[in-house]
Amino acid sequence: MAQEGSSGSSGSQGSAANVTHALKGIDFPASKQDIIKHAQNNNADQVVLDELKNLPDEQYNNMADVMKGFGQSK
Repeated sequence: MAQEGSSGSSGSQGSAANVTHALKGIDFPASKQDIIKHAQNNNADQVVLDELKNLPDEQYNNMADVMKGFGQSK
């Protein structure tokens, strides 16, 4: 858990795995608010929650949609 800590690209790849973990078990489709609430219930860390709060406010049909939204939030 310490290899890519904060080396340059603050977050995107490291947090992608964390987001997947935070959203484990979520039912799609899900709104941005549903996604944030699910991550909070799964005790996601603040970095992940901040990333999720930057997602476009739309309906997500699957994890791929969420990850696509991540690319847009940067």
